[in-house]
Amino acid sequence: MEIIGKVAHLLPLVTGQGRNGEWRKQEFVIEIPDGQFPKKICFSLWGDKIDQAALSMNDTVKVMFDVESREYNGRWFTEAKAWRVEKQGAGSTAA
Repeated sequence: MEIIGKVAHLLPLVTGQGRNGEWRKQEFVIEIPDGQFPKKICFSLWGDKIDQAALSMNDTVKVMFDVESREYNGRWFTEAKAWRVEKQGAGSTAA
C-alpha cells in the first residue's frame, strides 16, 4: 500500500534490547487532505530505515507500508509499518 501526505509529527526515537540485539523505532504522523477534515495516520520505521528516510517536519512524502495486527493477552494491536519513504517535490528518494 502507499499514500502521500505531509509529515505533521515526529515522535521520539525509541530504542531497546531484544534477544536479537539492539533495536530502534521511529514513529511519525502524516496528514492527508480529505475534504474539510484532514486525516492523520501514524507510521513506524524500524532500524536503518530511520536514517535512510531522514524525515523533517512538513516534508511531503510518499509512504509505502504494510498493515499488521497481532494479539497480546487477548487484545489486538495494529501497526502501519513503513518499509519505504520517498520525499516528494525535491526529487530526492529515501528507502
